[in-house]
Parts: sequence; C-alpha cells; structure tokens
Amino acid sequence: MIAAIASAADAPPALPIRQKTLKNGLRIVAAEDRSRPVINLQVWYHVGSKDEKPGRTGFAHLFEHLMFRGSKNVGPEEHMRLVRQAGGVVNAYTTFDTTVYWETFPSNYLERMLWLEADRMASLDVSEENFHKEREVVKEERRLRVENPPYGNLLEEVLRNTYQRYPYRHAPIGSMEDLNKATIADVREFHATYYVPNNATLVLVGDFDAGEAFRLAEKHFGAIPRGRRVPRVRATEPEQKKRREAVIDDPKAPLDAVVASYHLPPAGHPDSYALEIAASILSTGQSSRLYRRLVYEQQAAMTAQGEALFLEGPSVFFCFAIANPGRNIREILEEMEKILAEMSEKAPAEEELTKAKNQIIASFVLERESMQGKADFLGKCAVLFGDPERYNTELERYRRVTAADVQRAVRTYLAPHRQTRVFLRPAAGAAK
Repeated sequence: MIAAIASAADAPPALPIRQKTLKNGLRIVAAEDRSRPVINLQVWYHVGSKDEKPGRTGFAHLFEHLMFRGSKNVGPEEHMRLVRQAGGVVNAYTTFDTTVYWETFPSNYLERMLWLEADRMASLDVSEENFHKEREVVKEERRLRVENPPYGNLLEEVLRNTYQRYPYRHAPIGSMEDLNKATIADVREFHATYYVPNNATLVLVGDFDAGEAFRLAEKHFGAIPRGRRVPRVRATEPEQKKRREAVIDDPKAPLDAVVASYHLPPAGHPDSYALEIAASILSTGQSSRLYRRLVYEQQAAMTAQGEALFLEGPSVFFCFAIANPGRNIREILEEMEKILAEMSEKAPAEEELTKAKNQIIASFVLERESMQGKADFLGKCAVLFGDPERYNTELERYRRVTAADVQRAVRTYLAPHRQTRVFLRPAAGAAK
C-alpha cells in the first residue's frame, strides 16, 4: 500500500488523449490541459536523416530551415514574426527519425497557428533562391558545430564505424560534399515525398476544446492533397559478432579521446528501460561509475561519460573519455571495459538502482511540467512508438525494472564482441 501511494505521488497526472485522422492521412493527437491559458502545437513529419539517400544527406535538416522561408500566403520569416507578435515562441528541430516544428502561444490564437502550419504544408516556397540561401546557412552551421571545434567530427566517425548498413551511419547535419552537390530537383523531390499530410502528425496540448480543435484542423488541413505512399527504410543492421576498431587523426584535438559504442534495441523495446537505467548508473553525474573511477579515483581522464541514444531503429550506447596529459588512452578504455564487465557480472546494489530510477523519474516528471514538454513526449509516443496512449504508461515501465534486469541487459547488449572502439588522436601515433 505504501509503495502504491509513493508511486502515485511521483507520477504526473494522466493526460486525456483524443485522436482523429483526416481523409488525407493527417493524424491529429490532442490533449486538453486547462492549467494555464496557452497551447503548444507541433507538427511531426516522420522524416529524418535516416530517410535520406546515400550522397544526398542533410536534406531533412535543410528543410528545417526552408520551412521558414515562406509559402503562398506567408512571406519569408513571417511565420516566426506572426507567432512572436501573438506573444508566442516558435522553433524546430531535426533528428535521425523525425523533423518537428512547434510553437507555444496564448490559447486564443489557435486558429491562426493552425492556418500558418497548414499554409506551409500546402504551399511551401521551395524556390532556387531559398534553397541556395538556406544551404549556405546549413553549411555554416556544420562548420561551427562539426568542422571547427576540437572533437567536432567524433560523433560522425563513431556512427560511420558503428553502423555498417543502417542509415544512422550519417548524422542529421549532413556532409559538406552532399550539400554542395545537391540540386533544386533533388530538394523538391524530397519535399514532395515526405512533407505531406499522410506523413505528418499534428500534436496539440493545452487550453482548448478538443472538438473545436478537430473542427479547425479539418477546416485548414482537410483540403491538402494526400501524398503518394511514403517510402520507409528497409535496411537491417547485421548482428555484430566481433569487436571493431578505428583510429582517427584530428589536428584540432588537444588530447587523446576514445569512444566505445554498442548496438542497442530500438526505443520502446522491453529491454530499453533496463538499459536506460544502466546508462544512468554508468554515466549520470559525477558519482556515476565511469566518472568516479576514471576522473576522481584514477585521475586518468579529464572527463568520462556515456549516453544511451534510443532511436526508432537499431540504437546505440556510447562510453566516452578524454585522457589527461601523459595518460594512455588504451589503458583508459580497458578500465571502461572493466566497469561494464563488473555490472554484467554483479547486479547493482539496491541503493544504486533506486538512485538511478529516482533520477529518471524526476527527469520524466519535470520535463512534462510545461505544455511543450507534454507535447514533445506525446508526439514521440504517437510517431515513434505508434501509440500516443503510451504517454500515460511509460513511467511504470521504468519502475518495474529490477537489478537483475539491469545486469542481464548489460551482459546481453554491452558485451565485448558488440563493441566498436574509435580512438581520436591529435597527431599520428598518439593512440598506442
């Protein structure tokens, strides 16, 4: 009884979810929340970097920019101006699996925002001028994030070596070479294929009447023609049966670094919850096993951390360390491997398990305090899990994880033969 009361106390209130699909295939997922007079509206296009063809990378991210360049009734940057004029905020983001456009605004502006999103879905201005302008913006973003900073290219190298076939091999930013050789015909074909109502989900959370919201969505989106059948990724990632290694030179890097990556199951897989808790034990905060051992106790690494990146397809866990001057990066990797082996051989203590669960529960609850936080996760459940109702049941899946579950998941997925190791060195011969 006490456990049940405690569980209810730290659970966010259930969200009342309603759904409707228009004749053109647009899916609408709505949840009323009258706690404050605002609405978060999101349009999820089920297209990310994994949907790009080889030699044509960066298109999903390019459209994150192009979608603000105007449409039939809205001029360049006017979409953002109209949202801000109403007292709202607006932005977008691109992932491996999705591209999401969102705005948060006072609830009396719902129809204006639906009209804005419908107008650019129906009539985006994919002109030669807009294409060339935004391509240069994306290229500059790549220079700032990837090509100029120390270790900026490390993620790309890790993905390229971790995945053999699956299109997570390239990051959403795209390559400079592919961006340079892209044509307006390529870009228009990508837009016509993926930016259609039958590849979109409209998510609404906030102060509105769901029936009225459905009526307004039908009014503004209903006449947009359905697109052709949307292609999906058919590639499969072969099972990794032996360790792989790569050594990369980066003259911008001041110190040796190493990443050990491991394939994980997709987001929402039954084992993903134990693996997320394992990742928290290993790498969340300065008391985590990786940081405590490598940075505090041995003082071998300047930093050491990890992350479980759960995606719609085959996912990945990273362990990462940067060596202190004079320390051997391969010895640091050996110590990282020992830490993983210890967790596979012995289940975490109850105190350690409880701490990791509390961290995840706290993050889960706090991230869903805002309308945007609710809509973000509702969209993820609808698009990536295929079931928006999972919004109200996901937290319980973490609570049910046992120490034995964590040990089994680490032993299964973070096994030595599943490892891809990537060393990054500031000059040839540094990784010995």
